[in-house]
Amino acid sequence: AMAEHLASLGAFVVVAGRRPEPLAETVAAIAANGGSAEAVPADVRVPEQVQALVDGVVARHQHLDCLVNNAAGNFIVRAEDLSPNGWNAVINIVLNGTFYCSHAAGRAMIAAGRGGAILNIVASYAWTGGPGTIHSAAAKAGVISLTQTLAVEWGRHNIRTNALCPGVVNTPGAAEKLFPTEEIRGRIARRVPLGRLETPQEVSRAAAFLLSDEASYVNGAVLVADGGMWLEPGLLATAAEVRPRP
Repeated sequence: AMAEHLASLGAFVVVAGRRPEPLAETVAAIAANGGSAEAVPADVRVPEQVQALVDGVVARHQHLDCLVNNAAGNFIVRAEDLSPNGWNAVINIVLNGTFYCSHAAGRAMIAAGRGGAILNIVASYAWTGGPGTIHSAAAKAGVISLTQTLAVEWGRHNIRTNALCPGVVNTPGAAEKLFPTEEIRGRIARRVPLGRLETPQEVSRAAAFLLSDEASYVNGAVLVADGGMWLEPGLLATAAEVRPRP
C-alpha cells in the first residue's frame, strides 16, 4: 500500500526484497493505476546486495530522492526461549538491514548534492517494551537511535531522517498472525482510544507526509500514528469508564 500510494503521488518507486513474486505483484498493481515502478530482488542483510541495489538505481535514474526502510522480521517468543539464531535473524534484518540501506542510500544522496529523505518504520514497543518481542524491540530501539543520529549527522547535507511508528494495521498478514478471530480483533481494537485498527492507507499517508516537502523542517522525529494505542488509559480513565453517570 505504501509503494502504491507514493507512486500515485508521482514517485518512481523501486521495490526491493528477497521474494520476487510479491515484488512483481506490487509493480503490476502500481502500473495498473498508472504509476511507475520496478522491482529489484535484494536481501537487506547482505551489504553487497544493498550497495548493488543503490548503485543500479542511481545508474538507471541518475539520483535517489527517498528511502523507506520497511523490511521486518518478527515472531513472538519468550526471552528465555529465544535462541541466538533467532535473535540474530531479527537483528540482521531490522537493525543491520536499516543501517546497510541507509548507509548506501545516504552516500548516494550526499554525492548527488540534492538532499533527500529517509524514513524508518519502527514500533512503540521499542520504548514501552512488550512480552515476546525482546529481539524486535531491541532492534527497533536501535533503529530509533540510528534515525536520530543520522538526522544530526546528515542534516547539513539536507537529508532528513525520520521514523514512523504505526499501530496494529489491518492487513491479511497481520490478521493471520495477530488476530485470527473476530474476538481477538475486537479485543485489540478496544485497546485503541480511536476504537478501531489502522488501515494501510493511513500508514501510507503518514509516510508520504514525512517524505514530502510538507515535512521539510521535520528531522529526527518519530511520528506515532497508532490511534493512541501506546498510551495506557490508566486507573482514572478506567474508573471513569465504569463509574455510572449521575
